[in-house]
Amino acid sequence: MMDETLPPAEQSAELDTLMLIIKSFLEHLEYTLGKDKYSATRHDIFNALAYAVRDRMVERWLDTQQAYYNQDPKRIYYLSMEFLMGRTLENSLVNLGLLDDFRDAMNSLGFDLDVLIDQEQDAGLGNGGLGRLAACFLDSMATMGIPGYGYGIRYEYGIFRQNIVDGAQVEYPDNWLRYRNPWELDRQEHLHPVKFYGRVVERKDAEGNTVFAWIDTEDVMAMAYDTPIPGFGTNSVNTMRLWTAKSSRDFNLTFFNEGNYIRAVEKKMMSENISKVLYPADHIPEGKELRFKQEYFLASATIQDVIYRFRKNHSDLRLIPDKVAIQLNDTHPSLAIPEMMRLLMDRERLDWDTAWDITTRTFAYTNHTILPEALEKWPVWFLEQILPRHLQIIYEINDRFLAQVRQRFPGDTGRLERMSLVEEHWERKIRMAHLAIVGSHSVNGVAALHTEILKEKVFADFFEMWPERFNNKTNGITQRRWLKSANPGQAGLISRAIGDGWVTDLDQLRKLADLAKDRDFIHAWQRVKQENKTRLADYIFRNNELQVNVDSLFDCQVKRIHEYKRQLLNVLHVITLYNRIKADPTGDFVPRTVIFSGKAAPAYALAKLIIRLINAVGDVVNNDPDVGDRLKVVFLANYSVSLAEKIFPAADLSEQISTAGTEASGTGNMKFALNGALTIGTLDGANIEIMEEVGRENIFIFGMTAGEVDELHRRGYDPRDYYHRIPELKRVLDQIAEGFFSPATPDLFRPIVDALLNQGDNYMLLADYASYVACQEEVSRLYLDPDEWARRAILNCAGMGKFSSDRTIAEYARDIWGVEQMEVRPVLEFRKHDGPA
Repeated sequence: MMDETLPPAEQSAELDTLMLIIKSFLEHLEYTLGKDKYSATRHDIFNALAYAVRDRMVERWLDTQQAYYNQDPKRIYYLSMEFLMGRTLENSLVNLGLLDDFRDAMNSLGFDLDVLIDQEQDAGLGNGGLGRLAACFLDSMATMGIPGYGYGIRYEYGIFRQNIVDGAQVEYPDNWLRYRNPWELDRQEHLHPVKFYGRVVERKDAEGNTVFAWIDTEDVMAMAYDTPIPGFGTNSVNTMRLWTAKSSRDFNLTFFNEGNYIRAVEKKMMSENISKVLYPADHIPEGKELRFKQEYFLASATIQDVIYRFRKNHSDLRLIPDKVAIQLNDTHPSLAIPEMMRLLMDRERLDWDTAWDITTRTFAYTNHTILPEALEKWPVWFLEQILPRHLQIIYEINDRFLAQVRQRFPGDTGRLERMSLVEEHWERKIRMAHLAIVGSHSVNGVAALHTEILKEKVFADFFEMWPERFNNKTNGITQRRWLKSANPGQAGLISRAIGDGWVTDLDQLRKLADLAKDRDFIHAWQRVKQENKTRLADYIFRNNELQVNVDSLFDCQVKRIHEYKRQLLNVLHVITLYNRIKADPTGDFVPRTVIFSGKAAPAYALAKLIIRLINAVGDVVNNDPDVGDRLKVVFLANYSVSLAEKIFPAADLSEQISTAGTEASGTGNMKFALNGALTIGTLDGANIEIMEEVGRENIFIFGMTAGEVDELHRRGYDPRDYYHRIPELKRVLDQIAEGFFSPATPDLFRPIVDALLNQGDNYMLLADYASYVACQEEVSRLYLDPDEWARRAILNCAGMGKFSSDRTIAEYARDIWGVEQMEVRPVLEFRKHDGPA
């Protein structure tokens, strides 16, 4: 609604803005989509609105790219196999400062903006924290004026859509492009050939130097799709460039002329499969090969593009490290290192030493995990067949590197074997994490504990050789999406109390600490939380047909389903609570609604069985009249960014219970705390730093430390000791094993108990069970004091300043990239672009 208290001139300007938005919307509906009010579908209405918003971004986007071209700053190129962007409409309106204007415009046309926002498909081009972190980083770079680009793959099918059928996860394709993606612009002029297979030939050039030619290759074209990434309260709009695979030619004309149409298009279809799906099933050779091709496809297309952009202003390639920083988001894009070497030597004719100096000064590597299965290793025969030139280069890198190791540590053959880029076991493999370390000038972990584990255990040999390369950059989240947009009630309350400077300077939340003693503020905080819980309860009722008690403690664990994240420990506690209620039906229990959400990898049988157990336990608990509304178990299907935006604001308790020493950082823990949830967690990942910021008394810590986990492993861990020693635990495990929760198929969940009792309990759930249950009792006691709970929740939010992705990006820019912030001013005169910058 127009603000009638404004002076007439401002009212007139507001009306002009309103009319311009309406005009843009209607023109896109008619001229872009070819629809009118009679024929337009709800998707047409959303797309017309999105195009109208995109128009506002494009103006600033072009100004930004032209400023980069004219001022020629050093730029950061962020390579990630995942970008979990979620929905774009509301986030863009918030960052552009146009949310209220567009809401008024849509209202005047009879549309509810919130309903239209819900029409948008999540861009699920990621699996979890890795991809969401990349998305937060892009937001921070744009907001802070960091000249940056995100590079990824435009998967036609993102992370699968998860349905729950008879309690089990069932995967369906996520065709997120079905109704078009209005935010992207295809750049058909930006095509780069990506080569596969073929052979390498050597020859001498005119100066007698050995040169290599990679010939007889099968080529795929990488075509760019660009999405604008607007900063908050700034003119800067950066770019996320996603590559899609196109056939190098549409079809084989010989086959076509012979009447064999299928053979004619077969190559085209196989080529374009590269960007078809996120995470192809890698338990079969074809899936592994496709994943390997995807990683090289991203690396090759991006490095070619980076060199192309560099050459627009520079001819001396030795200046690349002064103008280019490339960050590898985890191990997946490591092939970019030998690809840079190949292009510099084979195409640009630089010698090895010059090319290697450029490469190592340009690349930096972020490690996100210590789990061995996530530190990629590719069979040598993959590279022999698919990337023969790169295998030669990797062997040369390894030979030169091992010569350095011998010189530094003479006679230490064990060290040579451990540090080699080539693993020499029954199947020779290339260790991609080693390649990333050797080819980069910086290696960082993503939380203080994680970085220490990298230095002391996982990469200890490399740290001893190059201690100066290792550093920590604790992860962060963008408060624009995860508080201002996702939780407008709490965001508005905070801004009214301390101003809105926190939106770009999260440290200002420290001012909330004084308000944690203010009774009026505490009660206002409680009202916002209750409204958020009511909204989530409505969602649960609509989607799960389950009525939950909004006055109960909302106990939430939402993340990828994996054994090390220990959703199963949470389930053991739920069953323990259920057994206690059954033993004393009239007892006084603090009511809980335990909410799970997350996806299991399609081939991860045990994780999928855990999902099935969660739902089976829920079926029993939720339908037992003795329990009533004192305990409910909810599994929310198809976890996504947009679903997370509903859960985080409503949560009372945040479950961060991984085995100490296994979670690199976590960012869900930060989102929960920012939204006023208290954490129950182990001393793992960023939990430690959250505890340091909010105070030990304002977080629930249980379980072994990473050192104690190691010590128990050394002494010899026997989970059966705990099984026999703790009666409640024994009963829970027996119930699961004997079919209490699966009477029709009594042995259904026996593999879960076998994994705990007979296969080593790899993540030590039983060792931490008693501590976890005792800590949960502390949680329940505190929840009986609502004002004290709210006070601690406010203090958690107040302590979140460190965990803004703005802080993380500032540290990357200062310590690793050498990239400076840059102001973008609007271009008022007609733009005379020299081409995309």
